[in-house]
Amino acid sequence: MTRAGDSARADTVGRNTTEGDDAVGRGGTAPAGHAPVAAPQGSGTEPLEACFSAADPVDLRLTLAPLRHGPNDDTIRFRRDGAWLARRTAAGPATLRLWTAPGDEAVHAQAWGPGAALALAAAPGLAGLLDDPESLVPRHRLVRELQRRFPRLRLARTGQLLPALVPAVTEQKVTVGEAQAAYAALLRRLGEDAPGPVELVLPPTGTCLAALPYFEFHPMGIERHRAELLKQAGRLEPKIESWMALTPEQAQSNLQEIPGIGPWTAAEATRAAFGDPDAVSPGDAHLPDLVAWALAGDRAATTPGCSSCWTHTGGSAAASSGCSRWRGSRSRGLGRASPRDASSDSRSRSDDRRPALGG
Repeated sequence: MTRAGDSARADTVGRNTTEGDDAVGRGGTAPAGHAPVAAPQGSGTEPLEACFSAADPVDLRLTLAPLRHGPNDDTIRFRRDGAWLARRTAAGPATLRLWTAPGDEAVHAQAWGPGAALALAAAPGLAGLLDDPESLVPRHRLVRELQRRFPRLRLARTGQLLPALVPAVTEQKVTVGEAQAAYAALLRRLGEDAPGPVELVLPPTGTCLAALPYFEFHPMGIERHRAELLKQAGRLEPKIESWMALTPEQAQSNLQEIPGIGPWTAAEATRAAFGDPDAVSPGDAHLPDLVAWALAGDRAATTPGCSSCWTHTGGSAAASSGCSRWRGSRSRGLGRASPRDASSDSRSRSDDRRPALGG
């Protein structure tokens, strides 16, 4: 079967939009049908456009939702006229809008800012068009049912490691609410306004993270251990981003060479950056039990069988069903079998308990 990513192509790239009547201003909404949007009058910039064909329809909200870290994450917004993302590129900042039209399987994209062309190039990965949903063979009835209910869900690929690593670090050893509040505070302190017609915030640069004294992170709800880790990640930004040329497994291994980053944090980062279908977060407080109950009918993954399988297959959904045949699509199966309850997850992870870095 042809993969969606193999058929994804840019039908039009670099075309300026001029339909000013359909413009979406700050806080405004687009008319029904998701018509193209133009930059506001007087902005001095117009968006670049592209259209990417897809083998099957894609649900952009479901696909991109894991990239949003709480309701106050202003790097991404979901609106009637599509999904809006702020993104840094080698050419400069950019704002990217992705949407689909009724009856049209194609994914449409517009981008603003100096990095618009590079943002458009990243659109197929972000929209999940590079994902291969056929790699998940639903041998379990629950996974088969979830696959039937969510046929348009894909794994997004951001193509950037540091922006995925930063929120993962803020989520270490705290509740979801605390992590989301800390990340939002970090964006308010170090983020910058993104270009384009919608109010978005660019994720912090590695330089800004490295330059901020550790005690300045405290008012954001980030203690010294995570603050020093964020600073170290900022200092290593060029090296960390160079790992995108490696396999997800190699990138995970390299990330874990940084003191303070364990399997959980590395998996969280590579799943978003690579769209890795095999990246599962071991050491999570509730995830093993959720999967064990959903797929094996066991109330605890620590019972005989579940525990050993979970360990030997890297904490995968395959572990809880007692089979390793899901290797290569474990994250996809896990995401469908046990969706995260963001209101109660306590986020305790023993694997990331390493000594804090020095000043």
